[in-house]
Amino acid sequence: MRKLMYLGVGVAILGLAILLFGGFSYTETKPVLDAGPIHITSQEKHNVSIPVITGVVILIAGLGLIVAGRRTA
Repeated sequence: MRKLMYLGVGVAILGLAILLFGGFSYTETKPVLDAGPIHITSQEKHNVSIPVITGVVILIAGLGLIVAGRRTA
């Protein structure tokens, strides 16, 4: 079951990325005034934090899939 092992590698990399970065941010642009030729917008920056325990659980699940994929192969 090489597919299971490849899936485990992908999940483990995702868990490691969560542990390294801890979240992400994005900018949202909202229109404030739209009157004829005048366009005024505002930008809001949002931060999304991902808990460390989530990264640990996903990393362990990925390692488990790798081990399960190697045992069936």
